Amino acid sequence: MALLQIAEPGQSQAPHQRRLAVGIDLGTTNSLVAAIRSGSADVLENESGQRSVPSVVFFDSGVEPLVGHPAELADGDALSTIRSAKRLMGKGAKDLESSWLNKHYKFDLSSGSLPAFVTTDGPKSAIDVSAAILRTLKSTAEASLGGELVGAVVTVPAYFDDAQRQATKDAAALAGLSVLRLLNEPTAAAVAYGLDNEDEGTVAIYDLGGGTFDISILKMQRGIFEVLATAGDTALGGDDIDNLLVEWLLAKAGIAHLANEKEEAVVKQYAQKLKESLSAQDTVAVDWQDTNGNGWKGELSVAEFNSMLEPLLLRTLKPCRQVLRDAGIDKESVTAVVMVGGSTRVPLVRHKVGEFFEQTVLTSIDPDEVVAIGAAIQADVLAGNKPDSDLLLLDVTPLSLGLEIMGGMVEKVIPRNTTIPIARGQEFTTYKDGQTAMALHVVQGEREMVEDCRSLARFELKGMPEHVAGAARIQVLFQVDADGLLTVSALERESGVLASIDVKPSYGLSDGEIERMLRESMDNAGEDMQKRVLQEQRVEASRVLEAIVSALDADGDEHLSSQERQDIDQHIEKVTLSMKSDDRSIIKAAVHDLEHASGQFVERRMNASVRKMMSGQEIDAIDSSMGTGPNDKSVADV
Repeated sequence: MALLQIAEPGQSQAPHQRRLAVGIDLGTTNSLVAAIRSGSADVLENESGQRSVPSVVFFDSGVEPLVGHPAELADGDALSTIRSAKRLMGKGAKDLESSWLNKHYKFDLSSGSLPAFVTTDGPKSAIDVSAAILRTLKSTAEASLGGELVGAVVTVPAYFDDAQRQATKDAAALAGLSVLRLLNEPTAAAVAYGLDNEDEGTVAIYDLGGGTFDISILKMQRGIFEVLATAGDTALGGDDIDNLLVEWLLAKAGIAHLANEKEEAVVKQYAQKLKESLSAQDTVAVDWQDTNGNGWKGELSVAEFNSMLEPLLLRTLKPCRQVLRDAGIDKESVTAVVMVGGSTRVPLVRHKVGEFFEQTVLTSIDPDEVVAIGAAIQADVLAGNKPDSDLLLLDVTPLSLGLEIMGGMVEKVIPRNTTIPIARGQEFTTYKDGQTAMALHVVQGEREMVEDCRSLARFELKGMPEHVAGAARIQVLFQVDADGLLTVSALERESGVLASIDVKPSYGLSDGEIERMLRESMDNAGEDMQKRVLQEQRVEASRVLEAIVSALDADGDEHLSSQERQDIDQHIEKVTLSMKSDDRSIIKAAVHDLEHASGQFVERRMNASVRKMMSGQEIDAIDSSMGTGPNDKSVADV
C-alpha cells in the first residue's frame, strides 16, 4: 500500500531541510562567503583552510583564471594579475583618468565606455574579474555546505550608485549566482551584531575597508532597521594606509620609483605586515630592500606611524559630522558604534572614532568578517529558512534623483536619504502647443542645475495627443527597488501612452564623486538657489514671449493699430534683451511691462472669442456649455 506525504499548504514536505543560501562580502582587497550552520553564522573555509580570499585574479591564456592566494603566488605577467577591480565596477573610460589603476594596468577601450584590463587571456572588464571571484566563493560554499545554492545576499558599499550596483548583479549572473538581494555593507554589520534584537536604538556603522569608507546612521525599532543617513568617501580605505607606508619606505631608501608591478606588489605586502605588527607592538624593526639591493634598515614606531595616519583619519571624521547633520541627531543620541573593515584594527582608528562619538566602539566580531556574517543572516531569512523572522532592512538613496525641466533646472522627485524601496510620482506637462512627444532626462545629484549633476538616462514618450501648452498631463513615476536600482516610467493620462526605462548607466561615478557632489551642493547652496531663481524667471519670460508672439502672428493686425503693435514689439525686444541679464529683477520688470502693454490686446482677443462662441446660440445653451470644471494644478514644464 502506497503512503502519501501530506503537508500544510505553503509548508515544505521536508521541514527539516534547509534551503542553502550564503552571504558574500565582495571586497576591494579581500572577499568572504558565510552561511548559517547549526544555528549560527560562520565564514566558510576553502579547501586550503583559508576564510578570506584576496580579491586578486590572474588571467592566463587558455586556462581557467586563478583567484585569491594562487593568483598572488602565480609567476606570470603582472599586468594580468588584477587587484582592486571593485574600484572600477560600473565605471567608464573617463573615470580612468583619476584612478590609480590607470598607472598600474593597461586598458582596452575599444568596447566603448566600458574599460577592460589588457591581459594575456584577452581584455577583461571589472565585471569579469568580480565574476571570477564570485564563482570561486560559490564553489567554496557548495563544497562546504554539500549542495547547490538557491542564492546569495551580496554586499556593496552604501555609496555605490545605480551603475555600480547593476555591475555587481551582472557579475553575479556571470558567475551563475542568483542574487537574493544587494545589501549595504553597514546594514549587514548591524545585523551581524544582533542589534536587531534591541527594542530600539541608534547605531553608527564606521566602515573603513580596503578601498572605500562609509559611515551610516541606522535607527532600530523592534526588529526594523532604517538607515537615517549615509555618507563616505569612495576613494579612501586600507589601500591608502598601505600606500602611505610604501611612500615612507621608498623615501627612507631614497628610491624614486620601483622597477615593475611585481616589485610594487611585494613592497605593498611588506607595508601591510608593518601595519599589522604595529597594531600589537609599539615599535617594529624594518628590513626591506628591492631586487636591486636598494632598501633601508631601521625602526618604525607607533607614534611615527600615527603621525602619518592622522590626516587620513581626519578625512573620515568629516563625513561622520555630515551624517549626523543629515540624520538630524547629535552624538549623544548614538547608542552604539560598530567598527567594520580590516583597517579598523589599527588602534589609532578605534581611538579617534571612539573619541569622536564619546563612547567605546564595538569590535568583538572580526571586522573583516562582520559584513559577510550579517549578509549570511539576511540570506537565511530571504531563502525562507526563518519565516517567523521580524527582520526588516530599510536602506536609503545616497543621492537625489530627478528630471531635467525647462531652463536646464533639476526637479528632484526622490530626495537623497529617502528610504528604499520607494515609488514616487510627479505630474508634468508640455511647454509648446501641439507637442506630441516629450524627451525625459533622468539625473542624479544635489545641485539645482542639470550641468552640475550626473546624467543617468534619457528616453522619450511619443504618440501623445495634441494639446495646447500646459494642457497635457504626464505622470512620471520613479521606482527604486530594494537593491537601489531605478526604473522610470512616463504615462500620458488621456491616451494611456506609456514609456519606461531601467536606469542601467554604462559607467558609474568616478572615485570620490559622490562625496564631492555632496560637498559642492552645500558649499554652493546659496549661489545655486540664486541661479535657479534667475533661470525660473528666464523660463517664465520665454513662456510669456512665446504666448504673445504666437497671438500677434495669429491676429495681431486684426485687433491692434500700427502704433499699438509697434509699442508691443518694443516691449518684446526689451524682454528678449533682459533675458541676457543676470539680474532677475530686470527680467521680471521687463516681463511686467510687456504684460501691461499687451493687456488691451489680450482683452480684445478674449472678447472676440466670447462673441464668436455666443454667436447663434441660446442663452441656456451657453450657460450649460460654460460649466466650471476642476482647477488644474500648476506643474513644472519638461
